[in-house]
Amino acid sequence: MLEINNITKKDQISESLSEVGYISNVGLSTAIYLTLKLKKPILLEGEAGVGKTDLAKSLSIILDKPLIRLQCYEGLDMASAAYEWNFAAQMISIQKGDTENIYSKKFLQERPLLKSINNTDNFPILLIDEIDRADPPFEAFLLEILSDWQITIPEIGTIKAKEPPIVIITSNRTREIHDALKRRCLYHFVDYPDLEQELKILQSRVPNIREDLSVAIVHFVKELRKIEFFKQPGIAETIDWAQAMVELNYITIDPEVLESTIGALLKNQDDIRKLKESEAAKILTIIQTEISLINRK
Repeated sequence: MLEINNITKKDQISESLSEVGYISNVGLSTAIYLTLKLKKPILLEGEAGVGKTDLAKSLSIILDKPLIRLQCYEGLDMASAAYEWNFAAQMISIQKGDTENIYSKKFLQERPLLKSINNTDNFPILLIDEIDRADPPFEAFLLEILSDWQITIPEIGTIKAKEPPIVIITSNRTREIHDALKRRCLYHFVDYPDLEQELKILQSRVPNIREDLSVAIVHFVKELRKIEFFKQPGIAETIDWAQAMVELNYITIDPEVLESTIGALLKNQDDIRKLKESEAAKILTIIQTEISLINRK
């Protein structure tokens, strides 16, 4: 377990993350180090499947802190995100003739945001996942939390965190996030990894894969991302594809292997058709040349 107070350099972040299978780079480890030390939220933007959500899960493990996840979606409101009243219990209380206040904390149901600032046992990691899926007005509600670490409930008053949670906000960039929210956060763009980093990730997540196959896979995916697809394959898809090939006992990439496993890598039929009709043979030729050059070295 990594104690936040004992972290003195960003390399400790990278090393601890690698121990749980998450391969970070210098930029991302530095951003996380500053998030922990400055106690500021961090906004991670990047394409889907580059490891933003997995980072929060991995931090939860290495810091030994509970992970509270708020999955954003269109129409997300305060009742689902922060709190709501237990109306059934309130009605029963009224019917019994109880004189207690039906708007007391006894009847308050905590949702992820309130739970994260009202947790006094082990200050958690709050993951606000895919904020770009939520409606823009929802961001305005987050401003009070991210500025003052508190939530105001009209019937009760203000509930303030004794210590701010570690807040990680992710966005797949399907829309622009408002500047007011960005100003309250540190920012880091999570890009696709380079060849060396993706190879380390792949070999960490699929430890029983042949080395030559893992090299061929990351070279193939690198070339694939140069093509304009509706949905580019992320790291998650690279891992899925590798696991599929290991499970099927494939030892190389050829047209037959591609035909039978491409659904693990590309998740859009138009993208699959485009690859099969015009790009697959080109990429296979390119990676065969690249790997031959590597072997000569």
